[in-house]
Amino acid sequence: MITTDILIIGAGPTGLFAVFEAGLLKLKCHIIDALAQPGGQCSELYPKKPIYDIPGFPEVLAGDLVDNLMKQIEPFQPGFTLGERAETIERQEDGSFIVTTNKGTKHHAKVVAIAGGLGSFEPRKPIIDCLEKYEDKGLAYMIKDPEDYRGKRVVIAGGGDSALDWSIFLADVASEVTLVHRREEFRGALDSVEKVEELVEQDKIRLVTPAEILDINGEGKVESVLLQHNDEAKRMEVIECDAFIPLFGLAPKLGPIADWGLEIEKNAIKVDNTLDYQTNVPGIYAIGDVNTYPGKLKLILCGFHEATLMCQSAYQRIFPDKRYVMKYTTVGGVNGFDGSRKEAEKAVVKKIGNKQNV
Repeated sequence: MITTDILIIGAGPTGLFAVFEAGLLKLKCHIIDALAQPGGQCSELYPKKPIYDIPGFPEVLAGDLVDNLMKQIEPFQPGFTLGERAETIERQEDGSFIVTTNKGTKHHAKVVAIAGGLGSFEPRKPIIDCLEKYEDKGLAYMIKDPEDYRGKRVVIAGGGDSALDWSIFLADVASEVTLVHRREEFRGALDSVEKVEELVEQDKIRLVTPAEILDINGEGKVESVLLQHNDEAKRMEVIECDAFIPLFGLAPKLGPIADWGLEIEKNAIKVDNTLDYQTNVPGIYAIGDVNTYPGKLKLILCGFHEATLMCQSAYQRIFPDKRYVMKYTTVGGVNGFDGSRKEAEKAVVKKIGNKQNV
């Protein structure tokens, strides 16, 4: 049996950053994830997609963000159980938990933090006959490597952030990019909409709205799609292309976690955001996209904040008789975070004095 202080379910950015915050508190972490590699959706769905709202990074690829987080938590040596799904949880008499995976691996922890993102997920697929015939033959529901589309004619369908962001990104990669949306209005960020409009004016993107794709054609691979304009005439148009990418989002499912006695609201776990993001079960927390509370924003940086407060609460739960005094990493560092504040301050003063004496 694997024993740890905090068992984190989900190895996405929020789960990985929780390891760092726990490490600063000298708490040991172990992570379970159904995927074969850390990173969650950032690694599995869009490792080459740029992210723009991580503080200190004007732009960072999702895969690079995961790599940086892995480097950041390296000093704390977390354990990983990858390729296995958290299946059952049993509360022990002392308030700790035993979590067993679908492959029978048991984990004993004093605190459980669910950081499962959207949970298990499947792409929402358009209602088109013979979709399976073209899957991985020009039809894809996610983009893992944009280089696969270099010099190709690409049709993207969707009206959310993914459709907008990938249309913008592929405008400099593909030979042609056509973005199709069934409405005139988009659900994505305003700056992304404005960027698409700029690229349309520059003839780098063809925007077709309101319209939708009705059919796919091709001998053994995608060669064209049939588009219907949603105007009074219901005009039909054939667009020749090498790739069709419907980006209609993901259909999230909590999976076995939904049966753990947690309070669920609209497929998300309700938490107390006034203090520590704890669920209705004491000792079980939910952080990141998997949770919900009034004013919730599903952003990575919000998950980082939630992970930080969760770890503070977990420390008090694990060590109820200890009083934790927060130290800034600029003083305590990371590797020697339990070192003396005074010694660190003396070193800073000495360094400043040496510069002044030069």
